[in-house]
Amino acid sequence: MSSPGGNATQQDGGPSTGTRSGDGTEPSQGDGVGLAEGIDHQVAMVMDLNKCIGCQTCTIACKTLWTDSGGRDYMYWNNVETQPGEGYPRNWAEGGGGFTSAEQAADQSHGNYRAGQLPSEEDYGRAWEFNHAELMYDGSDAPLRPQGERPEWGPNWDEDQGAGEYPNSYYFYLPRICNHCTHPSCAEACPRKAIYKRAEDGIVLVDQERCRGYRYCVEGCPYDKVYYNVLRKRSEKCIFCYPRIEGAGPSEGTTGLVEGDAIPPACATECPPQLRMVGYLDDEDGPIYKLVEEYGVALQLHPEFQTMPNVYYVPPFAPPQLSESGETVDVDRIPRSFLVELFGEGVHEALDTIEREREAVQRGKESELMDLLTTKNPARQYRLEVFNQ
Repeated sequence: MSSPGGNATQQDGGPSTGTRSGDGTEPSQGDGVGLAEGIDHQVAMVMDLNKCIGCQTCTIACKTLWTDSGGRDYMYWNNVETQPGEGYPRNWAEGGGGFTSAEQAADQSHGNYRAGQLPSEEDYGRAWEFNHAELMYDGSDAPLRPQGERPEWGPNWDEDQGAGEYPNSYYFYLPRICNHCTHPSCAEACPRKAIYKRAEDGIVLVDQERCRGYRYCVEGCPYDKVYYNVLRKRSEKCIFCYPRIEGAGPSEGTTGLVEGDAIPPACATECPPQLRMVGYLDDEDGPIYKLVEEYGVALQLHPEFQTMPNVYYVPPFAPPQLSESGETVDVDRIPRSFLVELFGEGVHEALDTIEREREAVQRGKESELMDLLTTKNPARQYRLEVFNQ
C-alpha cells in the first residue's frame, strides 16, 4: 500500500489475480494484446477528448488526494493542458526520453533507453504568493494578483489560447497522467531498479525504499510524468490510485459502488462530463479493448516515443471552418496534421470510423461504438473486477 503522496513500496506476496468476472462468468482475455513480460493483466484508461471542458476537477481531485503538501507543491500528477500549447511542464514533448525504436524498447537488457532533459523549476512554474490578506483582512478593493517577483510562466499559462485566426481559431483540452507504459523508459533509466510494474495489473510504481533520487527516471520519461520531491529526496509519480482499485478508497459519491468495490482513480470518478473509461486492455468484453483494439478509435499520445502508453485518447472533433462570408467550408478546423503530430497516423482512421458510426446513428441504425462513447452507465465505463477471484 502507499501513504499519501504516492510513497508506494513493493508489494508483499504474489500477484492478486483471478479468473472470473464479477457476475461469475469467465472473462474473455485478449490473446493478441501485447502485455509486458511478467504482467498478468494491464490496467488502462481511455479519455474522450470530445468531452473534456477544461474544468480542472480531475486536477484538483488528484492534488487534494496525493500532492497537496510535503515537497509536492509543484507536482500535478494529473494536469489538463490546452492544445495547441506548450503544456506542463513547458515544452515537455521536446525534452527527449523514451526509446529510439520499438526494438530498443523491447530489449530486455536494463538501462537501454534514450536520455532526455531535466525540466527546470521555471518550466514547471514557481508557486505564487497572492494578496489574499490584503483582500480578506485589510478591506482593500485591489484585484487578486500575485505578489513579489512578476511570474512569467506556470501551469496553464497559455490556457485557451490555441491556434488559428478568427473565425477559425481552435483549441482543445488534453488531460495527462502517467501512462503506465508497457515499456516504461523511466524504469529502464533507474540504475537501482526502483521503478517497476506490478505483476497483477501493470501499474508503474516507485519503490521508495530503493529510490535514491538520482532523477534518471525524470530524464528518461518522455512525457515528464515523474517528479522529484526535493524534501524527501525521492522520485514520485501517479500511482493510478491503486489503493482505490484494491477496494481501499472511499465509495461516497461514486455512483453504483459500495465499500470494498474496486474504485477507479479519483481523476475518473470526479470528472463532471465523465470522459474517462477505466478497465483492462486484455479484457475483450471491456471498454478499453473495444475502443483500442476492436474499433481503433482510442490512440496513444506520441506513439513515436515507443514506450507503449496504456492511457489512450479519442481524438477531438470540431466544427468545419468558416469562409469570410460566414459560410461553412469543407475544411477541418483542427488540422489533421496537428492531430497526427500528437497521436500518429491512426488519427485518420479513428476520426473516419467515428464519423461513419455517427452518421449511421443519424440514419436510425444502432452503433455499439456510439453507445459506448456516450454511455452514462458506470458498469460500462469502469470494469476493474473482471479478473478478481
